Amino acid sequence: MRIIGLTGSIGMGKSVTARLFAEAGVPVHDADAAVHRLYEGAAVAPIAAAFPDAVVDGKVDRTRLGPLVMNDAAALARLEAIVHPLVRREEEAFLARAAADGAAVAVLDIPLLFETGADRRVDFVVVVSAPAAVQRARVLRRPGMTEEKFAAILAKQIPDAEKRRRADFIVDSSGGFDSARTQVRAILRAVACREPRRPSTAADGSPPGDSGSPATSHDA
Repeated sequence: MRIIGLTGSIGMGKSVTARLFAEAGVPVHDADAAVHRLYEGAAVAPIAAAFPDAVVDGKVDRTRLGPLVMNDAAALARLEAIVHPLVRREEEAFLARAAADGAAVAVLDIPLLFETGADRRVDFVVVVSAPAAVQRARVLRRPGMTEEKFAAILAKQIPDAEKRRRADFIVDSSGGFDSARTQVRAILRAVACREPRRPSTAADGSPPGDSGSPATSHDA
């Protein structure tokens, strides 16, 4: 089974591209969705112990958690030490299910793929990109988003140009859904016959690394 790591900076259209892979019949694991589930389940107790003010009515409140770790590297490290192993466990279970179901390709949708080194355990990297002006317009349309928040998020992400340089494939999302869909289908055809540029370690039980899970980041 070929494992694709899907990533892209905020506002680039990664989530839509993930849906296009799913539309093509490819199983997709959404790291951000996994975090949301954990914030209502297995992560609640350990986060409550580390950040009591972040838990409300038995769930982790992201709007309270974010400010507690945004500008505190030590606090963010504590949060990641809780969340990343849990997301990695879900990811491994997902890959095992996909392999058992006979999937030829599986996608790991990880916003911070490069930032956390998760690219080292996938076979191919797909980066979703768009011109900076398109990105900015998309992000600033989001409820509650400000220029300051946008700048803070970008500061924590590898620049788009660097992601593009390190990608095996690029999806340009600026041309709309039909264009992106065509690009996704072409990538799947290429992946089927191209040798991986890097060995996958996600499905073989090798030593775990960071999950790449976006514990507090905005989805791209």
